[in-house]
Amino acid sequence: MLKTRVITAVFLLAAFLFALFYLPPMGWLGFVTVIAAVAAWEWGALMRLGASARIWLALILFLVCVLLSAFEPAAVGLGVGFSPAAAWRLGWVLYLPAAAFWLLVVPIWLNRRWPLSNVVLGLATGGALILPTWLALVQLRQAGPLALLAVMVVVWLADIGAYFVGRRFGKHKLAPNISPGKTWEGAIGGGVAVLAYGFLLSARLPAALAGNDLLLLAVLLLLTLISVLGDLFESLLKRQAGLKDSSSVLPGHGGVLDRIDSLTSTLPLVALVWLMTGR
Repeated sequence: MLKTRVITAVFLLAAFLFALFYLPPMGWLGFVTVIAAVAAWEWGALMRLGASARIWLALILFLVCVLLSAFEPAAVGLGVGFSPAAAWRLGWVLYLPAAAFWLLVVPIWLNRRWPLSNVVLGLATGGALILPTWLALVQLRQAGPLALLAVMVVVWLADIGAYFVGRRFGKHKLAPNISPGKTWEGAIGGGVAVLAYGFLLSARLPAALAGNDLLLLAVLLLLTLISVLGDLFESLLKRQAGLKDSSSVLPGHGGVLDRIDSLTSTLPLVALVWLMTGR
């Protein structure tokens, strides 16, 4: 199992880094759109849809991404090139609802453990998760591959720090009815890892953050908190659906949603702030 997990991880990292640094804008857009379609197919399993309905869901999501790209090509770096104005025209429609969902709705959802009780709710929730993440991956690359990678590393460090600190010191359960393996000690460990990473890179951050330690501290802690919400939210839905993983498309790692659960909550908010500040 460990060997399979390691081999898959190496392959995934190599494929992702190649796509991130070497694919042209159209190629990157296609790469991210395929990932989003697979995530939609897996989301259908969380909604307890049948096999054919899940395929249709993936195809519809793929088509929506294509139509959005055709409607505002400059918003995704196509045509005449990337336009921040076009990016904002498309971005706010997806990012603002996503921000409201993660900051206002999800904490209440986790507390009350609402089920995906009907198709309309399931489709709306899936759209609020997958489409903004798709657009954020496409648009944040315009800030540079290293910039997007740096943001994603924040999420990965939060997960890695939480895992190892939780295994070594974890005693107090964070959300035992949702994800019994997660602990407060692990969450704090993830937060410390993110803080160390953020302050080490502070000289390369925008002046508003690099010159304000309190603001940088608040931003890093907020990103850590939101990444935990993304992880817990998918854990809740998998638990309700009776699934260990969102799928088995990634041997040893489960599915695409299992790998991007924390990114679905963090990337849209980062992209929203990036576009609002005009950076």
